[in-house]
Amino acid sequence: MKWLRASWMRLRSLFCKEQFDRELTEELANHVEMHIEDNLRAGMTPEEARRNALLKLGGLEQTKESVRDQRTLPFLESLFQDLRFALRLLRKSPAFTATAVLTLALGIGATAAMFGVVYSLLFDPFPYQGADRLAVINIHDLKQNADSGSDREEFSIPEFLEYQQHNHVFEDLVGSYSAVVRLEDGGGTTTFGAAYVTGNTFDFYGVPPQMGRGIVPEDAAPGAPPVFVMNYKVWTADFAADSKILGKTYLIDGIRRTLVGIMPPRFQVGGGRLWLPLDLSSAAAASTPVDKLVRLWTVGRLKPGLSLAVAAADVQVLAKRLVKDYPKEYPEQFNVNVQNLVEALVGNFKVMLYVLLGAVAILLLIACSNVANLMLAKATTREREIGVRVSLGAGPIRLVRQLLAESLLLATLACLVGCFFAYFGLKGISATVPANTLPDEAVIGFNPVVLLFAVALSFSTTLLCGLAPAVHAVRGSLQERLSGSGKNVNTPSGHGPFRTALVIAEVALSVVLLTGAGLLTRSFVALTSIDLGFNPKDILFAQLSAPPERKDTIEDQKLFFDQALPRVKALPGVVSATAAYSLPPVSGTYSDVTVPGKTHSEPRYTRLELCSAGFFETMQLHLLRGRVLSESDIASSRRVIVVNETLARRFFPSEDPIGQEVKFDWFDKLAGAPHDAYFEIIGVVRDFSNWDVRKSAPLPEAILPYTILARDRRIILARTSLPPDSLLPAVRREIWAVDPKIAIDTGNLQDFLAEDSYSEPRFNLITSGAFAGIALLLVVMGVFSVMAYSVSLRTHEIGVRMALGATQDSILKMVLAKGFRLIAAGLVIGLLVSFAQTRFIANQIWGVSVTDPLTFFSVVVLVALVGFTACILPAHCATKVDPVIALRYE
Repeated sequence: MKWLRASWMRLRSLFCKEQFDRELTEELANHVEMHIEDNLRAGMTPEEARRNALLKLGGLEQTKESVRDQRTLPFLESLFQDLRFALRLLRKSPAFTATAVLTLALGIGATAAMFGVVYSLLFDPFPYQGADRLAVINIHDLKQNADSGSDREEFSIPEFLEYQQHNHVFEDLVGSYSAVVRLEDGGGTTTFGAAYVTGNTFDFYGVPPQMGRGIVPEDAAPGAPPVFVMNYKVWTADFAADSKILGKTYLIDGIRRTLVGIMPPRFQVGGGRLWLPLDLSSAAAASTPVDKLVRLWTVGRLKPGLSLAVAAADVQVLAKRLVKDYPKEYPEQFNVNVQNLVEALVGNFKVMLYVLLGAVAILLLIACSNVANLMLAKATTREREIGVRVSLGAGPIRLVRQLLAESLLLATLACLVGCFFAYFGLKGISATVPANTLPDEAVIGFNPVVLLFAVALSFSTTLLCGLAPAVHAVRGSLQERLSGSGKNVNTPSGHGPFRTALVIAEVALSVVLLTGAGLLTRSFVALTSIDLGFNPKDILFAQLSAPPERKDTIEDQKLFFDQALPRVKALPGVVSATAAYSLPPVSGTYSDVTVPGKTHSEPRYTRLELCSAGFFETMQLHLLRGRVLSESDIASSRRVIVVNETLARRFFPSEDPIGQEVKFDWFDKLAGAPHDAYFEIIGVVRDFSNWDVRKSAPLPEAILPYTILARDRRIILARTSLPPDSLLPAVRREIWAVDPKIAIDTGNLQDFLAEDSYSEPRFNLITSGAFAGIALLLVVMGVFSVMAYSVSLRTHEIGVRMALGATQDSILKMVLAKGFRLIAAGLVIGLLVSFAQTRFIANQIWGVSVTDPLTFFSVVVLVALVGFTACILPAHCATKVDPVIALRYE
């Protein structure tokens, strides 16, 4: 109790100082009166009684100080004094305060925002049980490059069961495959991306449902009642978060299923919006058509303490055994890799995230250099004040503590503003993060971890910036401090070289950031300027899905398109329309090709497109020789094809491809497709992009009449003279007029291409460009502040020079020469570092050399111009110095 009372008294004396002093004064007065009364009773005169009482107490002020030391917290009290004094100083220098706070806040905000992105995407992307031990299996063909994208990460049901039941390194394995399903609720039909999952999936991930229950193993058993689980976003967006829908039955792909659960927002397993149980029984697998063979994306949770390498070695043994049962599924030479789930989903994008994190670290260093320079300059102007404090008895620790208190205040202000910048920075970055490259479960936001990081970063960087000025302040000769004013000292300051080095470092670091941003800009421009071989502008698409229970024949599809295409073409603003099988340029089907009389050891993979006669006009493909598909070819299902240059050159290098015949082996595996059928080449079109647009060489491609084969997937493409999005409602209306049961997903081909192929380079460009722009702004502030301070220090010298006849031009040249020396040194160092760092972003650069001369030259010119702009105003001010005033000495 005594300890608590003493602690309370100490805190009360600290925060209620005036009241404490009043009570202490009253208490001492009472003690004096009591001693006086005792002395008077002892026979002393009133004067003697008072004097004796005061002598016993040892002096009122001395006693007060002693009591304060015993009852208060001296360290905290002096710290509060320092903070109050620092606050007054910062208020007296609003320009310095605003510049320092804004500079640090920009660095802290950008770094905290980028840290938030990296943390959310790489370290805490999943809300699942044992998320750090989740891993995927892939089979790598040793004849292919590691980054060729040919690794197999999906397995047939029998393979999955073998891996699940006979491995020794995973606690459990789950599998899923994606599909598009049609949901009918009585008010209409809607298509959703769904995931068929193994019965143990929901228990495996360990996330409790928002409502109801998840899928259990019994749901995946043969003959179990059909059920499904809904995604939180679908529940809120499409069903208005109505809790009454739980337990209702909906028609999904012709099967009545009961909704048994709704999952929380971050549960996004398999990328599904709906989850349906997957029957793994042998009967179910055997009934799957060949062209719809189920391939399961497999995820396992490693047993505690096991490494990925150990897991890979164990699965390798299983894979070698499965080769005997499934020889076509495994390459001749392969190995098994087990990847962390984050690595598997993020891929190469992780490298760019770390590069951007490094970029903001450089930005933070620039900001710290700027603030350190400002505080060093401010410390120099206070040298006389520091000298007076030292002469009055202030010790080094007391001085350092007082100066660090100013840094503490700056840290607090910079933290508040930096958190503001980080909050909106995270919103901006999350809006530009490319879709389909990151886990759906990841949530980028200003969470407690990011807040803690921002606070720690703010205080550590600001205190670090204030350490050099504080150490400088307690060093040096007391006589020199008292004999001159910090602002008119003619001799160079002891920390001048350090300030110069900071400016050079700022310029060099900004060159590194600008070079990286410049290369990414050039790469993005090159990427968006490439000739695709077709014109995606002003093309709308409508992806069509018929009810699954309806097995449309070739005649059914032909009848549908014969009615739908004329209606779409007749719409005002539609120039041409066509039927197609895939969305160019990155989707489609592939087949090995047989050429009569020619053998080959390696597969001749060729991309296939099924379309109507208007395809070439709509896509604006350029015919080189022969002819394109005609209406009669489509109507009669003639076995003719149009090929691209790559196919003609690769399969018929020294022959005329027109009239040649090829066979597509894929057709021999499909029910309803022409088997052992040879197709005659009737035309050759110029190469166009039919793969990743960043791959310069297109794949061989053959374009066939869509009436050759009945497919579930159908697409209508239409070229328009009006904005495509404005015609989408009318297109949907015309298609539904032909078949109201068709589900339609519409869009703009140019937007689809931008999202699919350009979103990641655009993200890299926007983020790196923003960081480089902030760095350039900070360099301007840094160079300007140092040059302005340098001119202020040399005011007396400049006055002497002008009094002795120096012209304004010579003064201007003298000041600018110093600024250019700093900038030139920073440019040289920055260019050397830039050449070294380009290898870290080499895999993000396309269409331009990582040592592109134009980029490096542009950066040099830009930094030189910015540096000149920052120097010109202080230099101009130097030419306006009045010699009479400058020579007036304090």
